[in-house]
Amino acid sequence: MYRVVLSVCLLFGGIAWGQAAQEVSVWTSSEDGSKTLTPGTPLPLKKAKHGKKNVIVVEPATTYQTMLGMGGSLEHSTCYNLSRLPEKQRDEVIERLVGPERGIGMNLMRICIGTSDFTVEPYYSYDDLPAGETDPDLARFSIEKDRAYVLPVLKTALARNPNLLFLASPWSPPAWMKTNGSLCEGALKRECYGVYARYLVKYVEAYAAEGIPIHALTPQNEPRMSSPDYTTCLWTGEEERDFIRDHLGPAFAKAGLKTLIWCWDHNWNEPQFPRAILSEPEAAKYVDGTGFHLYEGRVEAQGKFHEEFPQKDIYFTEGSVFRSRGAVQLIGILRNWARSYNAWVLMLDEHRKPNRGPHSASATCIELKDDLTTEYRLDYYLYGQFMKFIPRGALRIASTEGDRSFGNVAYKTPDGAVVLVAANSGKDGVHFKVRCGRRQFDASLAPRSVATYRWRPE
Repeated sequence: MYRVVLSVCLLFGGIAWGQAAQEVSVWTSSEDGSKTLTPGTPLPLKKAKHGKKNVIVVEPATTYQTMLGMGGSLEHSTCYNLSRLPEKQRDEVIERLVGPERGIGMNLMRICIGTSDFTVEPYYSYDDLPAGETDPDLARFSIEKDRAYVLPVLKTALARNPNLLFLASPWSPPAWMKTNGSLCEGALKRECYGVYARYLVKYVEAYAAEGIPIHALTPQNEPRMSSPDYTTCLWTGEEERDFIRDHLGPAFAKAGLKTLIWCWDHNWNEPQFPRAILSEPEAAKYVDGTGFHLYEGRVEAQGKFHEEFPQKDIYFTEGSVFRSRGAVQLIGILRNWARSYNAWVLMLDEHRKPNRGPHSASATCIELKDDLTTEYRLDYYLYGQFMKFIPRGALRIASTEGDRSFGNVAYKTPDGAVVLVAANSGKDGVHFKVRCGRRQFDASLAPRSVATYRWRPE
């Protein structure tokens, strides 16, 4: 339905950011495909009237967290599919992902330290050895395999958006560091904590030498997952606490790295894991914040964890959302203190490949066709309703809470504008008013649609 051949002009070149002081700019995307980040007729800002029915009250004076960034993942499968495209076409797809003007403005990308389950080739780390061998000096450490298509894509993305930040996560340490000698299952040997910390330092330094600075790093993707079918490594909260406190934090400090450490990087349902880390002051001093995924538990766990550790930030590091219902879910993630959002896997082919792991994949927001054309699916535009209009440094502000089918989230941008994203996943249209200070505007949102409103407050 949303198929686009990239020889045509890019969609977003015509979006105008200027607006009159007494009007509201609006853009909409809908599940029926009739609107795809489509600009609407500006709405007049009127004098506010009393009344509470169907009113979203936006209060810029009540503030919460600032936005660090929103984006997806440039894991091996996405990078491989991008590498299959002719150079000009590949550059245009990357531009439409990360370009702040001609794209949807993704500015935070998650990348893999070694391979994840989404890869076309056999799993690897950066220090793979024959069985029985070890490399405590990391003499055979090498990121050479990433040169095939991962590093070229990352460099192109950074060239297209110099403000792009990278979050890096490993799915497994090298096999020789683990209790079972495999990249799958097993745990990190206690006696290898120090060498694994140095391994992560070498990774950050090697990527920096390639012109790819790593903004933040998690010690382990999904540390409570263990699978014989893909790269995993099992940790307890106490083990990650000890690793960060006694090895990783001091190793980063000794090397003078500015890369931040985020802990946990797993689901909402096990807060006791990051609690074990942040409750210990000597470990907590090295940790900037906690990463969450959406596959188990409820989003409110983020808000509760913020209440428990208000001095530490909340990040959402993995989990794609789909269609208007997903937009409501993303609103909930942001309303529960997340400073970031990262979708997982941006571009598979029409057969949902490459995918070496056991987990089935949904259609991605961009899909590569067998004839090497690309389809920009609805979720690409829904992501754009948030990512294009909520820049880094935007401050979340109070707005009336919605419900399971109609949600909203509001931000004040660094240039002083107010942005409100509203999502209606219901089967009926919604008519509502938005009140901000002494002004308000009337709006309506069709069934299964998402809209972004932007205006200048008094």
